[in-house]
Amino acid sequence: MNSIKTAAKKTWNPYFAGALAGVLVVLSVWIAGKYFGASTTFARSAGMIEKTFAEERVSRMAYFEKYTPKVDWQFMFVVGVFLGSAVSSVTSGTFRKQAVPDMWRERFGPGIGKRAVAAFAGGAAVLFGSRLAGG
Repeated sequence: MNSIKTAAKKTWNPYFAGALAGVLVVLSVWIAGKYFGASTTFARSAGMIEKTFAEERVSRMAYFEKYTPKVDWQFMFVVGVFLGSAVSSVTSGTFRKQAVPDMWRERFGPGIGKRAVAAFAGGAAVLFGSRLAGG
């Protein structure tokens, strides 16, 4: 619990970070004419992986006719989010390699399997919801 309080002192002000995210959205629309997002990139990434095994099947799918599996600005945005968060956590000293977070361990125990199932189900629900809402 003490490590959580220590890490909280090293984080950005959430209002400042939210304002920066808002500025980034405005710049994205102004410069690229598009909103930034990630859910299409995850679907395209799945298409790129599937293309390595069954290219002809992917090329016939209606979804991938509209959203071609490719590396584009949105794909690079998702890579940048990952790299930026990694650099941020390392430089702030808050990076920890941990399979089960402290909060989860306190509430549900140290089991990695239960945590993996919950994380996968939560991620699937968020991805489904974001794709249902159009991105």
